[in-house]
Amino acid sequence: MSKSILLIDDEPNLAQVIAVCLESFKGWKVQIANSGKAGLSIVESLKPDAILLDVMMPEMDGITVFQHLQQNPATQNIPVILLTAKVQASDRARFAQLDVAGKISKPFEPLQIADQIAQLLKW
Repeated sequence: MSKSILLIDDEPNLAQVIAVCLESFKGWKVQIANSGKAGLSIVESLKPDAILLDVMMPEMDGITVFQHLQQNPATQNIPVILLTAKVQASDRARFAQLDVAGKISKPFEPLQIADQIAQLLKW
């Protein structure tokens, strides 16, 4: 059965690139939400196998979205991979405290992101 991924990212072009890569290389089904709020509003009905979550977003950042997911019994067991352009030591320390499945730094190599995700999730 093919895996499903919820991609929460406020950059539509980038989200589209990621979705195309995951769908064409791995056959995964990707649903895109262009904001944290939008992602949280569909995650329960979607029940994705994993969530790709951009950290830097306006209004509600990825860390806040992650905290919401963790507080909800229906979503707290869905593995989350952070997409992050921020790699200062202080950010790394913050991310290390979060119970995420992994993180992928931006800019990433589109041709490799599907394999990176598969490795992080052991798919």
